[in-house]
Amino acid sequence: MINAIVIDDSAFMRKAITIMLESDPNIKVLATARDGKEGFELVRQHRPDVVTLDIEMPRTNGLECLDMIMNEAPTPVLVISSLSTKGAETTLTALEKGSMDYIPKTKSYVAIDIVNIQDELLQKIKAVVKTRRHIAVEKRFTKTISKVNDNAVKEEIPEVFNLAGYPIKCVAIGVSTGGPPIIHKILNSLPADFPPVLVAQHMPEQFTGNFADRINSNSEITVKEAETGDIISKGNAYIAKGGKHLLVSRKGYRVTGLITRSPDDAHYHPSADILMNSVAEVYGSSALGLILTGMGKDGLEGLKILKKNGGKIIAQDEQSCVVFGMPKVAIQQNLPDAILSVEGIISSLLTITS
Repeated sequence: MINAIVIDDSAFMRKAITIMLESDPNIKVLATARDGKEGFELVRQHRPDVVTLDIEMPRTNGLECLDMIMNEAPTPVLVISSLSTKGAETTLTALEKGSMDYIPKTKSYVAIDIVNIQDELLQKIKAVVKTRRHIAVEKRFTKTISKVNDNAVKEEIPEVFNLAGYPIKCVAIGVSTGGPPIIHKILNSLPADFPPVLVAQHMPEQFTGNFADRINSNSEITVKEAETGDIISKGNAYIAKGGKHLLVSRKGYRVTGLITRSPDDAHYHPSADILMNSVAEVYGSSALGLILTGMGKDGLEGLKILKKNGGKIIAQDEQSCVVFGMPKVAIQQNLPDAILSVEGIISSLLTITS
């Protein structure tokens, strides 16, 4: 049984979320709260498996509540956020502070909107609870090895897949649940002359521009929301626009970006499959694909094409994933050349020679 607490200042939302959660016989809402202070006290008292948390609330808001939960009663938190500029900003802050995922809501929330998010809510609740062990536990970024010397000292070293011998000209990243802080960390670690990076992060349209700007503010490379006509070049990272796909095409020596809704029937917009497939066709054996934390199997088919065309693939390991879904299916198909922690991925990227 999954025990949940719902924190939201709207009586309607508290009731709606409770009904949605308890539509699954394996989920029980232990209590609900009208603000962050009351919610934190309930979390500390009941120690639930998961919390749904509104951001904009009176007295103690969602971000303040999240800080208290993570500091004193670490628990998986799913943020309920609005699809606005302010909502995007606070949601990204919440992810940096430790929330594991979010469910977006519109300003005009009506009963039909509530029903439409039920499946997504239940799926995400189960995913974040499954990874409860990651909360309040430092993720494994390194592995311990024995250093053979007189004292048999043990030291921490990063896991590395040496890419210096491969002509990597482009890095494509597919990522979903738990991805924003990891993408931030990876892109902030790259030098100014790094090959172009293309990112398909499952995220609403209203969030991706803000997400790119936040990363760009302290990165050596330039990070931007991708636009049609972008010249794909060294020292730049391109974040696919939410609700659209990012593709690349080559004319002579020039590679340009394309933002499109087509194919419209893709399960995700942006789609990691579509990005990987496009990069594989344009860059061939000079492409590197990274498949990171996330639910589902988006990216799998694109990675197969990338592998067939001679590209290299790195998958994030289970221990450092928030949700070990997208990397897991790639690993089950024996596609990755390496399976690494986040720090191992960064160390490997830094072996790429320009």
